[in-house]
Amino acid sequence: MRTINDHVINPANDKLTITVTDTPGAGGANHRYAVQGFDASTNVSADGTENGLTVLFQNGPINEVGVNGITQEVLLAIVADRLRSFQAGPFACRENALALTKIEEAQHWLQQRTIARMRRGVEGTHQV
Repeated sequence: MRTINDHVINPANDKLTITVTDTPGAGGANHRYAVQGFDASTNVSADGTENGLTVLFQNGPINEVGVNGITQEVLLAIVADRLRSFQAGPFACRENALALTKIEEAQHWLQQRTIARMRRGVEGTHQV
């Protein structure tokens, strides 16, 4: 296990711990991350079942194992949606706009990678 600290900057993020809880897969990336350190009982959006958060990424080729986790594209879509909402509300600011632009750029390049893999006939496999 290893801990990620890239998010630590303010009192909210200082309390959150991100731990990688598995070993890297065939592509060199990990698939399971645990986020701890928050008290969901004070969050009006919580349903009472939250006790930390586990992020489980797709592990293995979809053609072989099916869809068994989320993708980085899903996480980026969630963050982009939140930033768009902030930009449409009272917390619009230049920094949010710039962050949203970069997230949309990341989404674009991940989509281009997928399109290129589909064209080569290797999407959903461990082939390069």
